[in-house]
This record gives sequence, C-alpha cells and structure tokens, in this order.
Amino acid sequence: MKPLHIVLAVTLTVFWGLNFVLIRIGLDHYPPILFAVLRFLVAGLPVLLVKPPKVPFPQLIAISLALFVGQFGFLFPGMTAGYPPGLASLTLQVQGFFTVILATMVLGERPKPRNIIGLIIAFAGLALIATTVGSNGVTLTGLALILAAALSWATGNVLLRGAGKVDMFALTAWISAIAVLPLAILSLVFEGINADWAAIAAPTWAGIGAIAYVSIPTTVIGYWIWAELFKHYPAAMVAPFSLLTPITGALSAWLLLGERFGSLRLGGMALILAGLVVNTVPWGEWSGRREKAQ
Repeated sequence: MKPLHIVLAVTLTVFWGLNFVLIRIGLDHYPPILFAVLRFLVAGLPVLLVKPPKVPFPQLIAISLALFVGQFGFLFPGMTAGYPPGLASLTLQVQGFFTVILATMVLGERPKPRNIIGLIIAFAGLALIATTVGSNGVTLTGLALILAAALSWATGNVLLRGAGKVDMFALTAWISAIAVLPLAILSLVFEGINADWAAIAAPTWAGIGAIAYVSIPTTVIGYWIWAELFKHYPAAMVAPFSLLTPITGALSAWLLLGERFGSLRLGGMALILAGLVVNTVPWGEWSGRREKAQ
C-alpha cells in the first residue's frame, strides 16, 4: 500500500475506536435503532449537494442494507442488550476475517501467503486481548447481535469492492440517506413511536454531540476513506486494518474513562500491529528490488 493510504487507514481506526465511547454515550440518551436513524439522517445530508454515484440504484440499496442498516441495526441493539463498548469494538473486528472469506467465495480473490499469515498473527492478538475482558455485562443476545453486525459489515465490504472506481464521497452520502427509511421502520416496529418521540422531544447536549461525532467523522469521513481503500486494494489487504480499532478504542477508554490495561492486552496490541505489518508490507517486492539494484 502507498504510505498515504496507510496513514489514512490508521487515522480511520482512530475515528472508529473513539466511536465506541461516543456510541455508549448516545445509547444512554436514545433507543438504539433510533440512534442509528439520527446518525444516518445527518450523514446523508450531503445528498442535497452531490449527485448519485455511477452505481445502479439496486446495488446502492444492497450496499446500504448490508453496510449500514444491517451492521448498525444489529450493533446498537447488541450493545444495549448487554455488550460493553470496549468488548464490542473487539468482537466486531471478526468482520475482517468474514470479509476475506466472502471475497474469496464471491469475488474469487486469492489472499497472498502474507495476507493469511498477517491475519493469523492479528487474530492471535485479538484472542489475547479477549482473555483480559471480563464477562460482566455480556449477554448471549448481545454477542449474537454483534456477530450479526460483523457479518453485515463484511458483506458490505464485498459489495463495495464490486462497486468499482466511483465517487466514494457521493456513495457514502447516498447509502447513508438510503439507510434512514428502513432503520426508521425498524425503530417504529421494535421501539415504538412513544419511546422515539420521548427521546427526540428531550434532547441533551451529550446526545447531540454523540450524534454529531458518529455521523460526521465516523460515517461521512470514515466510510469515505474506507470505501476509497477498497477501491484501490484487495479486501484481504484492507479489511485487517480494522483490527486496529480495538486498540484505538482501548486508548480512548483509557484517556476518557480512566480504564487501565495489563500486560496481556498490551501484548495483544503488539501482535495486531505485527500482523498488519506482515499483511501490508510487500516483502517479496522489496527483496526483488534489492536484488535488481545489486
């Protein structure tokens, strides 16, 4: 990957890591699916200024349903049903492995050996971090919903890859706007108009700030970067970058919530970084260049 794209990918994981702290704040003020509605209502506002991307509308709908409706329609209720934000940021990253599997099955992409080795190393890091997370506050329903969110995200990644080289800012805006209606229907069905109206009628600065953060840096800017990376690189190279999100999420929890970390979690972070280096650095190409130079 080009150095600029690596920097953008790492910056994105900072946005997404802090995102889980802000999600937890938002869920204290809004029903979970309504919170997703408000997120994409704000994130979709650029459709008033940009034309639809050159993607068939049914394909746009499919991307929106998987990447936004499915992912956050499961993630937010999952966290509300019993799944702490730090653990959610960790568990959701299994989407990286789901993405590689789906891309192999659907797109016929063949991961290189370094992609597979990098994923194994990073997965070991995730497993090590997982051993430090307590079971308090975790429910089976919450776990099932988080895993469903991860699978939806992976499906959206593959669909993005199939969209080709299009205007990714416009694509992000339009799939955000498309997500509003189905999420609003789900909110009315599962949460009820009374609960939704009570939350909307009593806004708080904390709730508004949470919506602003998860809408603009995380969605509009974040998914724009994410989609750009998938436009230029295979899924097996891009998806593992999301494994950095638990690290930035943990750092956010430390800085904002005073959470402490032990040696096992720090070791897991180091393994994730090592896995990303193996996955993204073209060692064979560099070796070949050195031989030619000699």
